[in-house]
Amino acid sequence: MISHIDSLFQLVDFLGVFVGAISGGLMAVRDTRYKYDVVGVVGLAFATALGGGIARDIILQKGPPLAFVDVRYLVLALSGAFVAMIFAGRMRGRAERVMVLIDAAALGLFAVAGTTRALNAGLRPLPALLLGGVTAVGGGCLRDVLSGRTPRIFEGGQLYAIAAVLGSAAFLLSDRLGDTREVSTIIGTLCGFGVRSLAVMYDWQTRPVRSQD
Repeated sequence: MISHIDSLFQLVDFLGVFVGAISGGLMAVRDTRYKYDVVGVVGLAFATALGGGIARDIILQKGPPLAFVDVRYLVLALSGAFVAMIFAGRMRGRAERVMVLIDAAALGLFAVAGTTRALNAGLRPLPALLLGGVTAVGGGCLRDVLSGRTPRIFEGGQLYAIAAVLGSAAFLLSDRLGDTREVSTIIGTLCGFGVRSLAVMYDWQTRPVRSQD
């Protein structure tokens, strides 16, 4: 029998995979540096959607990564990639705003999903916090590497990894205060989504450690 908490984790993880695949697919379709074909778009969508979760599951060492055990993960990632290809040409001027919202939603969902998975595996809050961050940014890092770029989270710019960690922290704090897992999930997801969206809206940025010469 699948417990209520496991079902909630699956829902959040599935949503993160689907939204993450759309985000990765849209970035590939709209990339002006390379001309990706369908294989390239699907590949980058898969990397974005599943990379963080696979890294999370390898670190936890609780059996094969869920993406390779439950075929629904692959189906959702593939569906998200094709949704990106179908609708990318129709968004035009709204594309930037849509991409920001989709990416922010994926960030919040993955942060909570990674933290939940860590707690369910028996990890304490600090490792769970870090694993939530890894889950949220791992797919984007893999996507950037595969597309020939330095992972964006390693450079100065608008808050991204920090937004993921804050979403994970909000989830953990809510859970520690005794809120139900549903409430904690909503709070954590909205926090990660909100911080990332506000960072884009108001250009909240981290600064390079070494100043330019």
